[in-house]
Amino acid sequence: MKYTKATNYALHTMLYLAVATPEKHVGVQQLAEHQGVSTTYLSKILTKLVKEGMVESISGANGGYKLKPNWESISFLDIIQAIEGPTPLFDYCLNHNPDCLIQKVIIQAEEKMLHELKHQKLVDIAKQMTMAP
Repeated sequence: MKYTKATNYALHTMLYLAVATPEKHVGVQQLAEHQGVSTTYLSKILTKLVKEGMVESISGANGGYKLKPNWESISFLDIIQAIEGPTPLFDYCLNHNPDCLIQKVIIQAEEKMLHELKHQKLVDIAKQMTMAP
C-alpha cells in the first residue's frame, strides 16, 4: 500500500485550510509555500478537491481556496479517494481461489483500514492542532 505524494499534499492542504482559515480564502501561492511544493502541482490537486465538492475556489486578487461549508463531515477517506480514486488500498491479485486464506486476511485488513479512514474526520485533527501548545 502506498499513496502518492498528491494524496499527502491534499491531506496537508485540507488540514491547513481547516486550522488556519476555514472561513477565509487562501491563495495557492501561500498553500504551496507552506508545503514546499510548486503552485502548478498544488493547483492540480486543488482542482480535484474542488471537483469533489470539498473546497471552493474564487479567482481574482482576493481569491483563493477555502473549505466548503460542510467541511466538518469530510473524512480522510473522502480526501484520499478524491485524489486516488476508489482504488484498493493494497495491491494484491484476486486470481486466487476465493477460499485463499492470504487473500481473506488482506481483504479483512483493507476493510478495517477503510473503516478507520472513513471515521477519521478532518475536523477532529483540526481541533487537535488548534489545541496544541
